[in-house]
Amino acid sequence: MENSYSALGRWFEYLNKDCGYEQWSQYLINLLKMRGAGACGLDIGCGNGYFTRALIKAGYSVTGVDISPQMLDTAQSLALKEGVRAEFLLGDITKLKVNAKQDFCVAINDCINYVPKNKLKTAFSRVHDCLKKGGIFIFDISSSKKLKETLGNNLFAEDNDDISYIWFNTLSNDCVTMDLTFFERRPDGNYARFDERHIQYIYEEAEILSALKEAGFSAESCGHLGKEKRERINFICTRQ
Repeated sequence: MENSYSALGRWFEYLNKDCGYEQWSQYLINLLKMRGAGACGLDIGCGNGYFTRALIKAGYSVTGVDISPQMLDTAQSLALKEGVRAEFLLGDITKLKVNAKQDFCVAINDCINYVPKNKLKTAFSRVHDCLKKGGIFIFDISSSKKLKETLGNNLFAEDNDDISYIWFNTLSNDCVTMDLTFFERRPDGNYARFDERHIQYIYEEAEILSALKEAGFSAESCGHLGKEKRERINFICTRQ
């Protein structure tokens, strides 16, 4: 997990620009309003910071947290470019600590799939400890169907002017290992090659709900908006 996103971290938001960020962020904002969440929160696994920026623009006070320094470097640059005053911190969800209790936490776009099986309950307990009583925790996972049938044992590739990649996936019993090779265009026109490995763990809905209950959350699951119906599951949790 620590070596993931060393190369992809600079390009993550760019390569995912068609994932429906605007619709997704509005869904989060509407959900937080509907649940009566307070103003202060954490965006855990914030990546390049799209949701952090969107929540701040909507009036929330949000700190972005990610395990990848490269992700956070780009997040800070994008926030400055958009004139958004955002704080980003290097951190791991399984070791998460904050100085002040939060009104809400979000962990969007597969953050929990990167948590190893033996650390899932620890991750949820850490989030629980960061929240005020009654605080809201919203996150999603890629479903077992998506990881097993769409991603597992498949090859993907994309060719752009500035960045291209080849992506090989290997499915095992409880995870998908993703080996990626990137070719990044340099200012002199040459390309630099970078290789990195990602591991996403396969979680069943009942498994997630059980771990949340043990960590002290009441939780419900619901489907995801848009084209990834049945391939992504959202969870809405309240700290007891």
